[in-house]
Amino acid sequence: MSPAPRDSRRQNKAGRIRRAKGLAKGKFVSAKSVPELLKRIIEPGDILCLEGDNQKQADFLANQLATLDRNDLRNIHLVMSCLTLPAHIELFKKGLIRQVDFCYAGPQGTAVADLLAAGKFPVGAIHTYNELYARYYIDLTPRVALIAAAQADREGNLFLAANTEETPAIVEPTAFSDGIVFAQVNEIVEKLPRIDIPADQVDY
Repeated sequence: MSPAPRDSRRQNKAGRIRRAKGLAKGKFVSAKSVPELLKRIIEPGDILCLEGDNQKQADFLANQLATLDRNDLRNIHLVMSCLTLPAHIELFKKGLIRQVDFCYAGPQGTAVADLLAAGKFPVGAIHTYNELYARYYIDLTPRVALIAAAQADREGNLFLAANTEETPAIVEPTAFSDGIVFAQVNEIVEKLPRIDIPADQVDY
């Protein structure tokens, strides 16, 4: 009897975590190890979420992702609220993205128009925020989510500071569907002001 889809996803996640063994100390990854870890946890065909809005961006993780090429990363379905960084555009220039679902392009609007004209911007749909976040729970559930937080404690709990709007809506469907959650943090502290994302929902 073949395993149920949930069992398959759980086994798949375990395999990705095994591939990344040795690149992290517990949940914590050094900056220099991030590109290699991304190569090991992201698979062709994945739905990949890059967090970002008009208040914060997973900019470090986006920049590290953009250093990869088609030997490392390909056939990715990108889901994100807005394309605002040069690193986002680089993913399309390199031909790593097979489809993108997003809400708006912001300061990269001209670059997006150029990519569209060149046939290098494969749009799935342009969504409202509410629709996109709702569909993370239905048919656009990320296999890997790259998110941003202000602080982490030693257990991996996250504090989001003033911006708590979209991060839980990305993390919860990813974590509860046996996806991988990877957070960039500004600092690691002994005690957080509050816990916005619990450690059991964060892999790295």
